[in-house]
Amino acid sequence: MTLLLILGLSLVATAGVLVLRSFSLARAQRQRTLDQIAAYGFRPSAPAAKESADLRETLGELATAAGERALERFDGLRAGERGLRELLDSAGMYGTSVATFVGSRVLGAACGPALVVLLALAGGLELRLLLAGSALAAMGWYFPYVRVQRRARLRIERIDREVPELVDLLVTTVEAGVGFAAALQLASRSIVGPLGQELRLALREQSLGLTPEEALRNLSLRVDSPATRAFTQALVQGESLGVSIGAILRDLAIDMRKRRRQSAEERAQKTPTKILFPLIVLILPAMFIVTLGPVMMETLDFLGSA
Repeated sequence: MTLLLILGLSLVATAGVLVLRSFSLARAQRQRTLDQIAAYGFRPSAPAAKESADLRETLGELATAAGERALERFDGLRAGERGLRELLDSAGMYGTSVATFVGSRVLGAACGPALVVLLALAGGLELRLLLAGSALAAMGWYFPYVRVQRRARLRIERIDREVPELVDLLVTTVEAGVGFAAALQLASRSIVGPLGQELRLALREQSLGLTPEEALRNLSLRVDSPATRAFTQALVQGESLGVSIGAILRDLAIDMRKRRRQSAEERAQKTPTKILFPLIVLILPAMFIVTLGPVMMETLDFLGSA
């Protein structure tokens, strides 16, 4: 009975999250439509009234408050604050503070004990209920971290795949007579996705007073991937040694193509190993059931009749 109640509450919570998500998607679609209309010059005569804070903003404020209290009380969380900031930057979550992220983990971990208390008031406290609450608390604490870590990994992999295209674009523009800074601005406007965001952030840092070398080093720190490191190191060394940017970019483009070919060959060589699991667990049992099932059934019928 307790397990059924936990399952029912989980399904209700999932339904609530999906409903809220549908409202947010509708609001985002409406805003995109208004932006498209505004791009053609049709703007409202008076600014629209500001909408009231939704549930997501309220939860964000609550998570920020809880995260600030947790960072003040626990020295271990404060010691890892810099690592969490780097993780959030790698995931592209520049607008999310460390306190908000820690608070979301705290609120997620608190949902398990709160559910245990509600169920204990409803039907009594049991050992299974305590174990389920502990498991839910652990999942609520680790799930946001794992999700952000996965998002950062996928984002870095996507940037790593797009860097060769950036180098080819820079080679084309620089050899056409455009300066490197102007070529980088053109590339940042042409490339969409996380790589374009990082380039625009690097250009914004330059406009705020950083040198191009410092902005490129910050870019390599935010995006810790082999292709990005090779790109930034080559440009920084070329600027320090006075080598032509066009020659550096041309050599870097050749090296990037070799890296991409080697990466594709490596993934192709890993395919036979990765295919073993679905082959053994999913395909072979089905083949045995189809081929040997009728024979086994006839054998059992024959032995039973005998």
